[in-house]
Amino acid sequence: MKGFVLGGVSSGVGKTVATLSIVQALEDAGHEVQPAKAGPDFIDPSHHEAIAGRPSRTLDRWLEGADGLRRNYRRGEGDVCVVEGVMGLYDGDGSSTAMVAEALDLPVVLVVDAKAGMESVAATALGFREYAETIGRDIEVAGVVAQRAHGGRHEQGIRDALPDDMEFFGRIPPNDDLGIPDRHLGLEMGAEAALPRDALREAAESLAAERLADVAREPPAPESPSPSVASAESVDATIAVASDAAFCFRYPATIERFRERAELVTFSPVAGDAVPDADAVYLPGGYPELHAAELESAGTLSELGDLAADGMPVLGECGGLMAMSQSLTTVDGERSEMAGILPADVTMHDRYQALDHVELEATGGTLTAHAGETIRGHEFHYSSAAVDGDASFAFETVRGDGIDGDHDGLTEYESLGTYVHVHPESGAFDRFLERVSTN
Repeated sequence: MKGFVLGGVSSGVGKTVATLSIVQALEDAGHEVQPAKAGPDFIDPSHHEAIAGRPSRTLDRWLEGADGLRRNYRRGEGDVCVVEGVMGLYDGDGSSTAMVAEALDLPVVLVVDAKAGMESVAATALGFREYAETIGRDIEVAGVVAQRAHGGRHEQGIRDALPDDMEFFGRIPPNDDLGIPDRHLGLEMGAEAALPRDALREAAESLAAERLADVAREPPAPESPSPSVASAESVDATIAVASDAAFCFRYPATIERFRERAELVTFSPVAGDAVPDADAVYLPGGYPELHAAELESAGTLSELGDLAADGMPVLGECGGLMAMSQSLTTVDGERSEMAGILPADVTMHDRYQALDHVELEATGGTLTAHAGETIRGHEFHYSSAAVDGDASFAFETVRGDGIDGDHDGLTEYESLGTYVHVHPESGAFDRFLERVSTN
């Protein structure tokens, strides 16, 4: 599957809208598009899926390694992959857009805000191309998409200013209907605020879909199979995965790994579903703070707490950790009882408390790692957890903030709650499945 990367000149330049418009343009031209996202985000991919109709692949050098992101890329479907970048093209020491483009050997289409510029758009694009040589990165900036650009003289001025060897792939015209509402953690999810098709199709008319398809190329094959799945036979286990508006942050590859190796069932704690008959429960991240009162009254978390006390393994990431705690207090001061599995009380804040790529070292054997192993992940949360004095942690933080600055992974009974999201390429979910199957 051929592909290209949409890199922004900065955060907030309109990469997501440009990505969705390009997906629409390529689909209208008869292509089957596989969306992908550079970086560890869950929200932008939800918008990709709402328009493309298939899950967006997560491509992160820190989380997966170069070979891992090549493997994850190749699991996609379609004839053209559109990879939305993260922040500005070169921003990020863990996994920048440039690192992803280089690892996959994909060309970069630069998204430039042209609202108040013409020649400056060309100067910006040329600077981004030349900077790659300055820092020794093998990055090909093939051309630009002009965000918030008008037609006529404005568009022509950008075209005329670009060097002959830099393509103008079109523009995204200003349109109030192409705005996505945001909140803490980023934009609203695609299921809540998908962009209207008519507005996307209008933008798509100003894009050179076939020239974008022509610039795409095939990445190199992975050098080796994933070490974590080289001999990953099925395990005798059923995993119950929470899936609703409160628990919506999970990578498609995680669900794929569960289905490949075990039985998977889903349930909704917000709706008050009974916990399914299963060997373990996975609580992904999401927005439990927006549904705290419903979670408290629904009864599912209370049931889950009883099951955990009886020895059922429960793995929670970020929002899952919050739901496993004793209580959750919103920014408005509303306190709700949670599952009571972990000895912590969680409080929401109006500013984020942690945002980084993370590395954890296991101090002992736990659900996702053997003693002494390190796993890589990502943290981004607006909450903090006040833990009891006798709390036990599974990990020391090599990089990142974790729960208390030095540790992450609260453990109680056979359960584990962490602020860190991990990708299956880390091997963490394979160890979880194997640990559960031997209990």
